[in-house]
Formats: sequence, C-alpha cells, structure tokens
Amino acid sequence: MKVAYRVPLLVAGFLSLGFGIAAGLARLGFGIALPSPTLAALHGPLMGGAFLGTVISLERAVALDARWAYAAPLAAGIAGLAWILGAPVSAGAIALVVGGFILLAAALRIFLRQPELHNACLAFGASCLPLGAAAVAAGDISSATPAWLGFLVLTIAGERLELSRFMPPSPRAKILCAAICVVLLVGTLLAMLAPQPGWKIVAAALLALSIWLAAKDVARRTIRERGLTRYIAAALLAGYFWLAAGALIALAAPDFAPGRAAWDAALHAWFLGFVFSMILGHAPIIVPALLRVALPYRAWFYLPLVVLHGSLAERIAGDLLAMPALRERGAAGNAIAIALFILTMLYAGLFPRRP
Repeated sequence: MKVAYRVPLLVAGFLSLGFGIAAGLARLGFGIALPSPTLAALHGPLMGGAFLGTVISLERAVALDARWAYAAPLAAGIAGLAWILGAPVSAGAIALVVGGFILLAAALRIFLRQPELHNACLAFGASCLPLGAAAVAAGDISSATPAWLGFLVLTIAGERLELSRFMPPSPRAKILCAAICVVLLVGTLLAMLAPQPGWKIVAAALLALSIWLAAKDVARRTIRERGLTRYIAAALLAGYFWLAAGALIALAAPDFAPGRAAWDAALHAWFLGFVFSMILGHAPIIVPALLRVALPYRAWFYLPLVVLHGSLAERIAGDLLAMPALRERGAAGNAIAIALFILTMLYAGLFPRRP
C-alpha cells in the first residue's frame, strides 16, 4: 500500500493518543474539557487499544505486505474516532474487536511463514487486543486493563526477540523466554476473570521477563556505542527497569485494584515507563519504515526521554508517598514528555540534518 494511505491511519492513531492523554489528565482533576462525557473513562482503551492498536497493526500490515491486513489499523483508528466523537462505547469497542482479530490473523500468517519464537510472541500479543476490546464492549472497562498490558508487553518482547539474532540466546534461554510468555498470557486471561490471583501471576511473569530481557538484549552491549545506537539502548534499558519496578510494586501490594496507589504506580510504570520508553527508542527506526521519511539522529532526542522518566519517577513517588500534588505534577510532566517526543520527531523529519 502506498505511503500516502498510511498517513491518515497514523493521524487517527495519534488523535486517540492526544485525547487519551487529555482524558487521563481530566481524571486527575486538571479541568480539561472533553468532547464527550464518557471519554474520561476511556483513557485506557484510547491509549492501549485505539492508539497502540493502530500503530502496531499498521507496522504488522507493512511487514506482511498484504492489503487486507491494513483493515486492522483502519478498524482501530475508527474505534478511537468513534469514542472521541461520542459514539456509544460498545460501537467503538466492536470496531476494535474486528481490528484485533484481523491483527491476529496477520500475526498468525507471519508465524506460519516463519514459525519462530518471536513470531509466536507477536501472535500471543495480538490475541490480547480483541480480548480487551470485547471486555470494553461488554461494559467492563477495568477488566480490559490486563489485556492491553498483555498485548503491548508480548508484542514488544516478540520484537526484541526478533532483533536478538545479532546476539542469539541459547536454546535453553529461548525455552525459558517462551515459558515466561506463556505464563504471562495465562495470567492475563486469569486477571480478566479473577483479578487478585491473576494480577500476581502477571506481575511475577513481568518481573521474570524484565530480568530475561535485561540479561539477553543486545542493548546491554550497544549502550557503550555512540549516537542513535546508544540512544536506543538507553531507552530500552530504562524501560526494563520500569517493567521490573511495576512488577515489584504490584507483588508487594496487598490489594492490587483500581483506585489504590499501587495500581496507579504499577500501571504507569508499565505503560509509560516501559511501553512509551520502547516507543521513544524505536521511533527513529519504525517511522522511516512506515513513512519512508528520514529521521536523522540528534542529541536532543534524549530530551523527551529524560523528561518522561524523570516525571514518571515523580508521579510514582507521589503515589507511594500519598502526595497528590507530586503525583499530578508528574502526570503533567508525562504529557509534556510525549508532546516533546512528537515535536522532536516532526522537526527531525521536516528538517533533516545536512551531511
């Protein structure tokens, strides 16, 4: 498919990102006017389902190079736009269910072409997207949270495994990684049905996965390089730290449930500290592949990365120390970091550095 057709899909995805951030800030009492009264409750579905569902599905469609696979990011983008425009929650969720199953079909097609562990992880992750969307369609938005997490973490794990061919793990290490991913998928399903035991399994699997990735990822060597290579490695290793930190917070919490301080701290350690750090790290590679636009490395790529992790540490400290002002300041910093990231990528793409 021509690059020009991919741009509207990305625009739809980033609209979901923008309104998802606004919804999150509104929930913290920032007084942001939302176009729909139901939008504040859709912070998670907009971010984990509509935005990242669009971006990841588009990346998979480009990899598969099949026109039908582009229906997945289209459906995810439509879901986000439907919620933004005030359509019934179930309507957007049904569109996301459809997109999730198309993504799963694309992931399975890739796995059948190349039955490798990383493609199995990508298929595991894809299976979580329609599960989360189905929970939202059924009116149980909170139970969709483990599905969004499983979708994103398993997808990222699969992509990092794909790149591990440069420093391939041993067969025993691959078996261990496969076992961790299976436990994570099982825990995700259980957390949707029985939250307390399910979340403990998810957290234990995430802790194990963070240790495995930190030990086996090529980033632990490339952090000693320069330029873009070091920047990517720094983003990855910081992400693995937050993946482990969120897991430890969830495991230590006696009652890990919505509304608790540990819930907000762990979820944002995972979704912001891990997932968005991966997005910041991989964007200079993924965006050129999707849009065929050069994003030459600049030293100020580190600015949004530093702001993201600094503000996240502030937010989590506010959660754990019961200091709402600190938490809110950290949340505002998180939004600023994402805005800075978008602006730096736009500037790098529009004004490429001359050789």
